[in-house]
Amino acid sequence: MKEKAVLTKKITKTALAKKLGISRQSLYYQKKRPSLDEEVKRQIEAVLSDNPAYGHKRIALELKLNKKRILRVMKKFGIKPYRIHARAPWKQEDEGQAAVEKAVNIYTLLCPLCPNLVWVSDFTYINYQGRFIYVATLMDRYTREIIGMAISRFHDKNLVMEAFMDAEKTTGTAPVYLHSDQGSEYTSDDYKTYVTAKQVILSFADKASPWQNGFQESFYGKFKVDLGEVSRFETLGELIEAIHQTIHYYNHKRKHTTLKMSPVEFKLLYQERNHKAFV
Repeated sequence: MKEKAVLTKKITKTALAKKLGISRQSLYYQKKRPSLDEEVKRQIEAVLSDNPAYGHKRIALELKLNKKRILRVMKKFGIKPYRIHARAPWKQEDEGQAAVEKAVNIYTLLCPLCPNLVWVSDFTYINYQGRFIYVATLMDRYTREIIGMAISRFHDKNLVMEAFMDAEKTTGTAPVYLHSDQGSEYTSDDYKTYVTAKQVILSFADKASPWQNGFQESFYGKFKVDLGEVSRFETLGELIEAIHQTIHYYNHKRKHTTLKMSPVEFKLLYQERNHKAFV
């Protein structure tokens, strides 16, 4: 009877932790991986809803994540492309018959000599509390200034269109060329219709060639370093404010290694010299 009472005695978490030889806090520990995987799963499904034939490599390019991570999450949740293309037999005469109209790519063709000639566009993500926050920006290729931006929980045509509209508002004009990668956001009919209505010529980097939009890629690398560890922000509002402050710092104070001054300083110097040339 006494032995039975001992067995039915409630075991506290402290006693259990001591018995197992671990700290009591570890009993409350929850792995972050499942919640992050759930977030990636939602993003993958969002991409597949617009691009039903995409495999893990194209999804990785779309989300700007490692393809191995995308493949692991897809296998974990049993996600497969909604449409699978049947492979047609290869014939030698097929080689070189990519007679698809190729879009303009100014990567190797044009070196701008003034502001608002070429704008480059891209977006990045920030992992905040298990969710992805997307930041889209437009940069003037000549001054390196970030002239437009938008922040959203989702990367879609609305995100990049809002960034373009913000750049229009900032500069009061539109560029001659607008360069980006071939993400579905930038190739959507609504986005292309709006931009080309401004007499803008769209330019697209080759597939899987991020160096062809290297100015934006380089900016995001520095931007995330300047922004710092995002876990220090208690609210999303604090993070968004810090994003704006970091971009303002980049534009107005951060010395650009090529320009030897901040982008805004370089723009003002150009305007001053250009004004004197016509006086």
